[in-house]
Amino acid sequence: MNKKKLLIRLVFLILFIFALNYIATGFYWYFSIWYFDMLMHFLGGFWAGLAVIYVLSSQELDFKLIIKVFLGVLLIGFLWEVFEVSVDKTISQNPFNFLDTVSDIFFDLAGGGLSLIYFSKRIMTKIKNGI
Repeated sequence: MNKKKLLIRLVFLILFIFALNYIATGFYWYFSIWYFDMLMHFLGGFWAGLAVIYVLSSQELDFKLIIKVFLGVLLIGFLWEVFEVSVDKTISQNPFNFLDTVSDIFFDLAGGGLSLIYFSKRIMTKIKNGI
């Protein structure tokens, strides 16, 4: 695995997520597009999965890596939901929505699953082919 290329992809992905969030906040997409929150959690889970792969510096996709990536994404998603719920209670005073929280964590995990597929198809293939 070329850690430098993966780090560059991680940086560009997080900058894309930040830019998309900035635009979405300005245009009220979180309120006007009902599924936009799901897209953002999916992208965040994808980024978190790639970040876990980067930190673990794994060269191959095995069962241990899959479990570690899903647990890492679950931990990051859970901590984000704790932050989100605390902000909703203190600043916006929105009531707790269990279904929204479960949906957000599901989309985080789905993005983490895509990161494993991306790692196996794009990054590991280049290692095997010597590219």
